[in-house]
Amino acid sequence: MNMAKYSNKINKIRTFALSLIFVGFIVMYGGIFFRTKPIIMTIFMLLGLLFIIASTIVYFWIGMLSTKAVQVTCPNCKKVTKLLGRVDMCMYCREPLTLDRELEGKEFDESYNKKKM
Repeated sequence: MNMAKYSNKINKIRTFALSLIFVGFIVMYGGIFFRTKPIIMTIFMLLGLLFIIASTIVYFWIGMLSTKAVQVTCPNCKKVTKLLGRVDMCMYCREPLTLDRELEGKEFDESYNKKKM
């Protein structure tokens, strides 16, 4: 069941950005173990800060992408959700969605979003 593992693209990117924040805090916390060596502790703190800055950039990027995403009403749960690419999942009920008439009725496959060479 590939669909059980798949989620909405916007939510995936937001989850990645949130994980960057936690990784940043963990790296900074790791610096505490080197209190006697200020140089190493500073490196850990700066590295953690870079993770948090990267998270801010990813959140900004997905926010800008989200404003350009097509809003559709999910036929299953009737809630308005955002669609990125040719195929995506509903943010709420994980119903496969597409605006491409060629893909209607076909089994959901994430590879439909990849550009063909």
